[in-house]
Amino acid sequence: MTDQLASVRAAGPAAEPRPTEPPATSPLGPVALTTLLFGAFLPMLSFFIINVALPAIGSDLHASSGELQLVVGSYGIANATLLVVGGRLGDGFGRKRLFLIGLTGFTVMSLICAIAPTIGVLLAARVVQGAAAAAMTPQVLASISSLLTGEHRARAMAMFGVVGGAAAALGQILGGVLVEANVFGLDWRAVFLVNVPVGLVAVGAAIKLLPETRADKAPRVDLVGAGLLALTLVLLLLPLTEGRTLGWPLWTWVSLAATIPAVVLLGLHQHRSEKAGQAPLIPPSVLRLRAMRIGLLLAVGFFTTFGGFMFVFALATQGEAGMSPLEGGLSLLPMAVGFLITSVYGPRLQQKYGAGLILRGWIVQSVGYAVLAVVALTVWPDVTPWTLAVPMLIAGFGSGLVMVPLMGVVVGQVPPAQAGLGSGILLTSQQTCLALGAATVGTAYLSLAGTSWGQGGALAAVALAITAISLLMTPVTQQLRSSR
Repeated sequence: MTDQLASVRAAGPAAEPRPTEPPATSPLGPVALTTLLFGAFLPMLSFFIINVALPAIGSDLHASSGELQLVVGSYGIANATLLVVGGRLGDGFGRKRLFLIGLTGFTVMSLICAIAPTIGVLLAARVVQGAAAAAMTPQVLASISSLLTGEHRARAMAMFGVVGGAAAALGQILGGVLVEANVFGLDWRAVFLVNVPVGLVAVGAAIKLLPETRADKAPRVDLVGAGLLALTLVLLLLPLTEGRTLGWPLWTWVSLAATIPAVVLLGLHQHRSEKAGQAPLIPPSVLRLRAMRIGLLLAVGFFTTFGGFMFVFALATQGEAGMSPLEGGLSLLPMAVGFLITSVYGPRLQQKYGAGLILRGWIVQSVGYAVLAVVALTVWPDVTPWTLAVPMLIAGFGSGLVMVPLMGVVVGQVPPAQAGLGSGILLTSQQTCLALGAATVGTAYLSLAGTSWGQGGALAAVALAITAISLLMTPVTQQLRSSR
């Protein structure tokens, strides 16, 4: 991960190459770079494309609402736990090698998900799929950093941001199209099967086109830290996803209580590892940096609410609103348009406004979700993609203005020697919070939807909560801005 330092800095406000840098070179041709970027696109797409297919999965595999939450959460937990581990393995054993291992595993697991006969098989395959994505994704940033310089590196980093935004925004739209088309009677299984031909082509291209790189001195992999992080996430997320469905039995409360000592053990292990000169998974020295603490708080606020909203929106539109999977997906098209526009122009705006761009994003996002709450309260259940278009477009613009520059701005304020570790921590928090959002926001929504609030009232409550959180994040963002 330490080889990612310059790449992450290039995504920050000061991305211009210094005069002392060597001339810009590009050993990655357009096809090779596109192949590499699939390592960022496919995992993010897989996280979001599944949401619109959840009702169909629940019906076909007789899955409970808690199990449907785990279809999203299990992938996120495995991915978050192993992201930093995957980056360090790539540094030591070769980034091309780990990229191929991750891409191949991701493709195979996509096939197994597509043919899963039971919800148990699907959940197991999702865990392995998330682990494979964790082996693949870190190699994208590290390879860009080690292979490209100057303007080529800056352009590739901008494309990395655009690819991530496109995958998040377009995932549910594509999912709706695939489920609605029901090609060959595949129904929801098509959202997994679509990864297989793309993955096979990408594997062939990667073998032929990608050069191998590795760090001169790879740090040791903190397997104990990864295990403790995984334990902490499972202890927290499993009861949150299953507790409501099961009536909150005793084990759910015991599990939640056990999260506290698990966090303490993780913190003690990380502190001792760093003090001993080892390479902890989450170095306490990086967390003590003011910019990182602020950045992590912003990441928690954004990705938890974003992941949770994507989960509940699919359930609400295909529930009481009576939309088909295609209509539910098309309801997100304005959000995708707003997101893509800000993804394309975000790097240029980031250079001009820095953290001020994120501040503007929170404000725009809060307006979008507030308007959505009004629509849900006044029109529901007679909503259509047209009646939802304006609030979703505004929310999409705001989300893009927050998400696209977040990592570059935060890590751009971290000392260069710790920027790579900072990016790894932010990526880990991203995946953790997406899974946490499906568990917490999803549980709150499902609890309210079963009362007199109904699904429309529950969706409005979620939208208003996100509005409030967005506004609360504005003074936090101003602190990041002042720390430049």
